Amino acid sequence: MEEVSNKQVLLKNYVSGYPKESDMVLATSTIKLKLPEGSNGVLVKNLYLSCDPYMGPRMKNLNNGFFIEPFKLGSPITGNGICKVLKSGNPNFKEGDLVSGVTGWEQYSVIESTKYMSKIQNTDVPLSYYTGLLGMPGMTAYAGFFEVCSPKKGEYVFISAASGAVGQLVGQFAKLLGCYVVGSAGRNEKVDLLKNKFGFDEAFNYKEEPDFDVALKRYFPEGIDIYFDNVGGKLLDAVLQNMRSHARISVCGMISQYNLEQTEGVHNLTNLVWKSARMVGFLVADYYHLYPKFLEYVMPYLKEGKIVYVEDIAEGLESAPKALVGLFKGCNVGKQVVLVSPE
Repeated sequence: MEEVSNKQVLLKNYVSGYPKESDMVLATSTIKLKLPEGSNGVLVKNLYLSCDPYMGPRMKNLNNGFFIEPFKLGSPITGNGICKVLKSGNPNFKEGDLVSGVTGWEQYSVIESTKYMSKIQNTDVPLSYYTGLLGMPGMTAYAGFFEVCSPKKGEYVFISAASGAVGQLVGQFAKLLGCYVVGSAGRNEKVDLLKNKFGFDEAFNYKEEPDFDVALKRYFPEGIDIYFDNVGGKLLDAVLQNMRSHARISVCGMISQYNLEQTEGVHNLTNLVWKSARMVGFLVADYYHLYPKFLEYVMPYLKEGKIVYVEDIAEGLESAPKALVGLFKGCNVGKQVVLVSPE
């Protein structure tokens, strides 16, 4: 029975405010490359790990109704990843399969619950895409835009955090449908990416806008039909002032609020009444039954080059804490991924 070293990223401290690299620690343990007797789980080698905004609140010791429990102190952080099956006690997976699902931030993991694990069928695209474009962020973009917003050709669409893992796809989906699309981002490099690579009609750097209400009136003189919200806060307040009749707001995330000691209130909600508008929060887990439909939609566009995807890949497990912390500072350009092993 082979025993190997296993580098891990452990949660060292529960976080107050913004997470820091020092809240995590890189440790090395050993692991036997076998499954426990009678296990119906899998032993995997982790290849890619996904950095996602929801992981920030999981680093806090919160009991405030967040949809998933906090990480455990002294244990590996967990999140979505791409893995290779080394041993399997589950008939749905065999040795050598490439799979996507929830795994540990470590080189090797024993995964007992395979409920959210799926075998990767299309291997003619970059494997890392299954942490983003073909994974949870892609499914989030698809469900949040098409299922929550019910978009129509010619509508006016605004997306915040538009160059991120989800936003870049929402914008491209909207353009393929024939919508007018504007995105906001926090760096001029990202603004250029939105307009020149993803095909947005317009984009702006929100950090250079002293008044969001004025900015939105500049780009949407006739108002906004659909807002895909990734940030919340003052930008959401401004959108509520600039909606068209029967507008829809899809609340995907509120990253501006995740690391505040006291979250900000939402203003201008009476506009939901005056404009007969609706604002809906959603969790992608409620839409995973649509994953085959999503793949059927997105794969032809991807292979034809009509959908593009930008990743920011950090190499090595030791780079994972910096990559995750950077997510909340806007350091990444595109989907933030950690390459653990090339296979």
